[in-house]
Amino acid sequence: MSRRVSTRTLLNASAAFAVIAAVPAFAQEAPAAALVEEGVIPDDSGAIVVTARRREERLIDVPVAITAFSGAQLEASGSIDVTDLSNVTPNVTLEVSRGTNSTLSAFIRGVGQQDPVAGFEAGVGIYLDDVYLNRPQAAVLDIYDVERIEVLRGPQGTLYGRNTIGGAVKYVTRRIGDKPTLNLRATYGSYDQADGVISASTPIGDSGFRIGGAVARLTRGGFGKNLTTGEDNYNKDLWGARGTLQFEPGSSAFFRLSGDYTKDNSNTRGGHRLIAPLNGTNFPVLNDVYDSRGALLAPKQSVEAYGGSLFAEVKPSDWLTFRSITGYRKDDSATPIDFDALPAVDVDVPAFYNNKQFSQEVQLLVDTGPLNALVGLYYLDAQATTVFDVRLPGSLTALTFGNVRTDTVAIFGDATYDITPMLSISVGGRYTWDTRRSQIQRNLYIGSSPYFGGTSAPAVPQTNFRGSADFAKFTPRASISFKPAQDHLLYASYSKGFKGGGFDPRGVATLAPDLNGNGVNGAGGDQGDIYSFLSFDPETVESYEVGYKASMFDRRLTLAVSGFHSKYTDVQVPGSAGTIVGGIPTFAGITTNAGKARINGVELEANATLIRGTDGTRLSVAGTLGYLDAKYLEFIGNINNLPVDVAKFRKFQNTPDLTASGTVAFSAPIGSSSVDLSSTLSYRSSSQQFELRTPGLDQPGFALLDANIVYNIDERFSIGVHGKNLTNKRYIVSGYNFLAQNPTTGAYVLSVVQTNPNYLVPGLGSTLGNTGVLTAYYGNPRQVFATVTAKF
Repeated sequence: MSRRVSTRTLLNASAAFAVIAAVPAFAQEAPAAALVEEGVIPDDSGAIVVTARRREERLIDVPVAITAFSGAQLEASGSIDVTDLSNVTPNVTLEVSRGTNSTLSAFIRGVGQQDPVAGFEAGVGIYLDDVYLNRPQAAVLDIYDVERIEVLRGPQGTLYGRNTIGGAVKYVTRRIGDKPTLNLRATYGSYDQADGVISASTPIGDSGFRIGGAVARLTRGGFGKNLTTGEDNYNKDLWGARGTLQFEPGSSAFFRLSGDYTKDNSNTRGGHRLIAPLNGTNFPVLNDVYDSRGALLAPKQSVEAYGGSLFAEVKPSDWLTFRSITGYRKDDSATPIDFDALPAVDVDVPAFYNNKQFSQEVQLLVDTGPLNALVGLYYLDAQATTVFDVRLPGSLTALTFGNVRTDTVAIFGDATYDITPMLSISVGGRYTWDTRRSQIQRNLYIGSSPYFGGTSAPAVPQTNFRGSADFAKFTPRASISFKPAQDHLLYASYSKGFKGGGFDPRGVATLAPDLNGNGVNGAGGDQGDIYSFLSFDPETVESYEVGYKASMFDRRLTLAVSGFHSKYTDVQVPGSAGTIVGGIPTFAGITTNAGKARINGVELEANATLIRGTDGTRLSVAGTLGYLDAKYLEFIGNINNLPVDVAKFRKFQNTPDLTASGTVAFSAPIGSSSVDLSSTLSYRSSSQQFELRTPGLDQPGFALLDANIVYNIDERFSIGVHGKNLTNKRYIVSGYNFLAQNPTTGAYVLSVVQTNPNYLVPGLGSTLGNTGVLTAYYGNPRQVFATVTAKF
């Protein structure tokens, strides 16, 4: 029996429960009993506590659109990594990006960034214990030893070190308690999934010092095969570790030194070709979407990431708190991406990504009762390097080398004043100074470039550029909150987000116009000409939001609803396309600042406890709903070398109009034990991979069904069975396209005459390579796994 069906009996049991239990529900899907145990909800009179505004508050009292998940919830639902959260969070997309297990594409309310190359900043901030992760590599954080995860929607900047215009995801690890602990977790499931996590902590005598750590080994066989190399495709081979040294000399001081390490040796993800080769070679489309035929193996896929932070908090008095957050991170990735997913060398891309960053943040917090205020200073020094070859037929290689240095300084503040117990106002502001220094090198080689084993000089120099740019912006925030009763909140807010501009490392300077009329441009031309071609401008978002939060009927019903309107200006749209330079086929980066867009949306989260017995029996249903109406109002494209407004033919990428989820959860005692049952049905409407529609690659609407059964033997031991994507739905999360398209409508066009006669192929036209690139990457198939947990 193959490993793909070896869990059939287990699957049938889980699917049977899922059919019974699949009713609409809410993002916080774990049974309430798990929340009580976690301490996020202390008891039936308590409420979820978050730190979205850098202080502990009940979730219901925070005038911000936020969804929070406790460690117990994530454990009970079998969550594997942060991408699982987007299924149950309205208007959020978190996906693994293309060829690796660890690069993250994140979008919130239509704002994000899916391009992982240096030079493009994220639109959604990912925070690990208050340290901002500057790059998307190694940002797909696996879930273990976590206290909670908070997802904030909308611009963030007056409370956080780094300004982000779409939102933020805060990953918070556990603080060490005052008693020794030992936690063990073992998982086995379909596709030979075998995970083990060990975490432990202990105080060191009465010194005030506490030490803790966790080690994780996460493995899984492939969902498919690479039929050319024989390697597993979509496998997982990861080591992870975290360590913490904590010092609490008294109630007025807290210090925490922490570090983490991840080593991912998973195979590169091979894409699935959606079309047969355009040059007529006999490679029909594969039946299994997780299979591939790409032959590129070098460099060997490897991701290594590590970092550390020092958090210090001192309270000179009851009303004053000083905090310092120091962070350092580094990651190195080597990955081969075979764009055409065929054995021949045709748009094969070996790549290196190297990133490092240092950040320092200081905060001063004031709490005088009616006044809560924060003033902060932030500094970031980050360097990102991207190096890759694009290997084309005929031993021709286009090298891209981009090195981007980012220096950021910001001062920010936010204050909330309670005018009365019912009425509060908040105001905040941030001033950001960004400096970008870029080095861009683009050359054509015969054979590999020197970065990937080649020794020849460049055949055609295309770009040799060094430049810098400064960006500065003040971004305000204001809100008003009204509490007609203790557990009801009405709020209205305004916030502005800003993301600096930069330089496209894939740009080809020899395509730059001769603006000065001196007959020279490109690699040896006027720097002003190249600046105008390689650079892109900052983008801004202005967001207006109203919301209502409530807890009613003795907290049997909780509700959060918000509506917002955003004005999005100078939207940064990076991309690349095949082109002809000097009669030679190659590719070039194309970054557009789309002029104007608007985004309207509604979000709803609700949780209802239908049964709450004195013996611990609970039945709850919950649901989430997100609706987005995102539209470009102005999008100037280059059509036949003329500026044309193509806004009506462009849509926001990775932004479905509708996201929804429903969950039912049931908990019941069984003697001295208990059982927790839950199931979630989530839905995402259709979405595009790129602004221009891409037939075949764009994903129609789809639904995913999950189910969980957890048997709590006692306070120490539990056994859980979890099913993910039980209907085995195939859905596309990312992809590549180098087919010839109508630049206005996106419709595919027939092949066009190119310099090399080998590129003359019937049918669809290829803008890069002679086989055509239309390659998709898919979300995980059905997975069923069992987990045993022991806590001492």
